Amino acid sequence: MPYEWTSQPHSVPQTMRLWPHQSLPARGMAAFVLSTFTLISIPVIPLLGSPILWGMLPFTLAAVWGIYFALQRNHRSRLIEEELVLSEDMAQLRRTNPRGDVQEWDCDRYWTKVTKYEADGPVPHYVTLRGKGREVEIGSFLSEEERIALYEDLKRALDR
Repeated sequence: MPYEWTSQPHSVPQTMRLWPHQSLPARGMAAFVLSTFTLISIPVIPLLGSPILWGMLPFTLAAVWGIYFALQRNHRSRLIEEELVLSEDMAQLRRTNPRGDVQEWDCDRYWTKVTKYEADGPVPHYVTLRGKGREVEIGSFLSEEERIALYEDLKRALDR
């Protein structure tokens, strides 16, 4: 699961860390770009020494650069991290966005309510925390099954 409690279940404060699923590590990305370059170069090899090579080469390099750029952009957009801290009397949520800006929310733990919207949210099983006059999303980048499990975990943790 791309979230975990980083403290013991009955300890105070309880801390939960959430992050998007990282399916392609840096080594995997490098291997994918290299293999793409190799496979795209196979049809270009017979053109070595031909003036047609210079017409094909920019398109070949543009395709490899496009794949690299798309993978880098995808990696940067997955640099989201959320941290929920549940102390005896407070609930604090801190979200670090891909650009580095931080959003914070806190509430008295007694008034904190976790809500799951089955179909009314931007994603199915949309999970929010409500309190202090605000409602904030949590774990919107998780898969549907992970949001369902997150809701159950949060409900259990807040009911203690």
